Amino acid sequence: MVIGAAGEPRVVTFGCRLNAYESEVMRTLASDAGENNAIIFNTCAVTNEAERQARQAIRRARRENPNARIIVTGCAAQVNPGRFAEMPEVDRVIGNDAKMKAESYGDGMSAIRVSVNDIMAVKETANHLIQGFDGRARAFVQVQQGCDHRCTFCIIPYGRGNSRSVPAGEVVQQVRTLVENGYSEIVLTGVDVTSYGADLPGKPSLGNLVRRILKLVPELPRLRLSSLDPVEIDEDLWRALAEEERLMPHLHLSLQAGADLILKRMKRRHLRSDAIKVAERALSLRPDTVFGCDIIAGFPTETDEHFEDSLRIVDEARLTYLHVFPYSPRPGTPAARMPQLAGPLIKERAARLRAKGDAALQGFLDTQIGRTFRVLAEEDGTGRSSQFAPVKAAGLVAGRFADVTVRSRTGEFLVGELV
Repeated sequence: MVIGAAGEPRVVTFGCRLNAYESEVMRTLASDAGENNAIIFNTCAVTNEAERQARQAIRRARRENPNARIIVTGCAAQVNPGRFAEMPEVDRVIGNDAKMKAESYGDGMSAIRVSVNDIMAVKETANHLIQGFDGRARAFVQVQQGCDHRCTFCIIPYGRGNSRSVPAGEVVQQVRTLVENGYSEIVLTGVDVTSYGADLPGKPSLGNLVRRILKLVPELPRLRLSSLDPVEIDEDLWRALAEEERLMPHLHLSLQAGADLILKRMKRRHLRSDAIKVAERALSLRPDTVFGCDIIAGFPTETDEHFEDSLRIVDEARLTYLHVFPYSPRPGTPAARMPQLAGPLIKERAARLRAKGDAALQGFLDTQIGRTFRVLAEEDGTGRSSQFAPVKAAGLVAGRFADVTVRSRTGEFLVGELV
């Protein structure tokens, strides 16, 4: 994703929704500092492939923009600043903490090639009040940053630091501002959002925050959540799902695997039965709930039987939207030292999981044919239902709601007409 028009800083975003939020902050900071010739790459470190894609995009940007000032930041830059600093195309490397500070931009910083601090020493997450998102009907709001867990495959805590929460009052203020500026859907995002509040006075939960937002911003039509840890969903959040129609019935679970032994070797905090129970409880409270998940194919020591458990849990937990990641070792993580699977086997398993996910999604979409529901248009002609189903209909206007009756399915899109 690229944001920024001609004559202002451009930000190229890789990875998660939190990066999308931070990119908007950086674009404003760089613009205020007069860095209108800058191209900022906000990188991701989840996989080796994400880092490779970032380097490739940086080289292409330099070829196409020989006079631009190229700044690289994000998780990959935080974890491995030297690799980007040695690229001749790069002018500056900024760490994840520094990228969110106004003083990191402008002519006064041009002589400092690398600005990366010890992310583990950062204790607070400052709120940045942004006015909107470039070209989006929905807006992301950061509620939390960093992670206290140490999953064996994950490098992200070393790119983001330990968990820090944004005070609820500041979150509410940001949500209210975005709604006043015309945004109809807000997505709460972070690295480990279900850990929200543990570091704040009184230890408010994510569910408490959700209920507070919906109460204090009654004009907000839709509130959506990013990835949830299955065993950290609190009772307030369950009540909100059951009672608050404006909380969207779409839960994305940080699942990662379907086999208990692999989950233990990943150092996850849940078992397969926990994920299934989450789905069952959600459906008992809100029968229209749909589920997504992150899942890794080919984790070290994964046997055929373990992999079959991952395939089966798609049906058992009624998963609809799968984000499948072929495992790739990240240096410095415990999993990188475990016995690795062959690359072709990992790719083959990832392809089978994606095919399973495609079938699950298409099966769900087919159940929507003939129904009429509210759609929020993201662009003219396309939008999303409350269950995150992609919809095409002539007459949908970007940023507005419309009632659509679904007549058919084309690939991964429902096709309908306005009522």
